[in-house]
Amino acid sequence: MNPFDVKRITVIGAGQMGHQIAMLCALGGYQTTLQDINEEALQHAKDNLERLMSDWVRKVKINEQAIEKAFSLLSFTDQLEEATKDADLVIEAIVEVLEAKQELFKKLDEMTPPHAILATNSSTIMNSLIAKVTNRPDKVCNMHFFFPPLVMDSLEVVMSEKTSEETKDIAMAVSKQIGRTAVLLRKEISGFVANRILGAIHREAAYLYEEGIADFKDIDLIIRKSLGHKLGPFQLIDMSGADVVYSAMQHQYQQSGDERDKPPVCIKEKVDKGELGRKTKIGFYDYREVPVK
Repeated sequence: MNPFDVKRITVIGAGQMGHQIAMLCALGGYQTTLQDINEEALQHAKDNLERLMSDWVRKVKINEQAIEKAFSLLSFTDQLEEATKDADLVIEAIVEVLEAKQELFKKLDEMTPPHAILATNSSTIMNSLIAKVTNRPDKVCNMHFFFPPLVMDSLEVVMSEKTSEETKDIAMAVSKQIGRTAVLLRKEISGFVANRILGAIHREAAYLYEEGIADFKDIDLIIRKSLGHKLGPFQLIDMSGADVVYSAMQHQYQQSGDERDKPPVCIKEKVDKGELGRKTKIGFYDYREVPVK
């Protein structure tokens, strides 16, 4: 299979990442299916995409004809086999838990055509750990999008020792077709490039906060003003979800065994309290009344 043979893409998982990745694929001209076992999640995804695209039209980011065409290419289903039986490329965007991804990839290996490429959107898990449960490790790679996918331009394409050049070429070509700048990693490392650097920033910011050296709001402020970041580390944790950040850091810690990679206490406390950030209306910041600037 070459890049031009990719016609049908299936995205598994209608959460924060998955539904926007699916929209990107449809906007790129691919026949796209978004699958999730939860019908409410699918309806929420559809409603959110309609709202986002209406907002884009209002802001003249895109015209109505392009939106209509994209939605005509996008379908929603809770049936995994139906969603994947004709797929050329599957992008998995489910919970960041290795065992869950392995279980899904076993099914995908059985349900998808032999030529289909299976990509994981995992932000930390090396694809070789997932590919080993399939009979096609040469057709498995990471396509790690950044949140929110409809806004963030870049993504990381990660090869394992068994990922083929053909798979890499197709992943890179699809990334270009959907308007994203792909960075290629030819060797695996837990956390890849961006999240390893981001994790170091998060750990240092948490250390400064936990030691009482500076308030988290002031840490965010200095990072934005002096380093030019759009969001400070604590704002970014709130946007991504403290649970997501904690899970990613915990996975890296389990992989490395390095105490320096252990998730900070202040992030674990937020997870334990259920104060996960924007999605729960409270995290490090309180979103219930006044928007955070």
